[in-house]
Amino acid sequence: MSSTIAAYKEKMKELSMLSLICSCFYTQPHPNTINKFDDMEVKSINKRASGQAFEVILKPQSSDLSPEQPITPKKKDISLEKLQNQLDAAEDRRKIQEMQLLQQLAEKQQHRRIVLHRAIVDNCNFISTTERKLNQKMEACNENRKAHIAALKDRLREKERHAAEVRRNKLLREELSG
Repeated sequence: MSSTIAAYKEKMKELSMLSLICSCFYTQPHPNTINKFDDMEVKSINKRASGQAFEVILKPQSSDLSPEQPITPKKKDISLEKLQNQLDAAEDRRKIQEMQLLQQLAEKQQHRRIVLHRAIVDNCNFISTTERKLNQKMEACNENRKAHIAALKDRLREKERHAAEVRRNKLLREELSG
């Protein structure tokens, strides 16, 4: 009984698709259209104003299929040798896949090493460039400071000369006036 219901549901799915396809070509159903399948008949009726209607007539189940004897596909007799060959082939495929996976992992590891080496080299280059620039700036700062100190010393000498000259002139004036 369950197989009949399952077959009925399957046929109904086919009918709805068939109905959809037919409705694209023929907008009005044919009044006497009869579709015959193995275990059912489908008649198109025109009683609805909103669409198509069908009458489904189920035929009695054929006598050669009984519920006591379910249909099962015959299994092939597989020899032990064939089974062993299949197992060996499966093992070989597994080993090949494992080798490929290991090879991919090794390539990825190699790639990571290369990337890491490049990163270390770039970092070293950046550090040396930064140190060189810092040393140049420090030297420039030291040179600027030395130049500034030298300029201050020159000014101080000039002021001392000027002060000594002013004192001499003051002594000369005192001697002349006095």
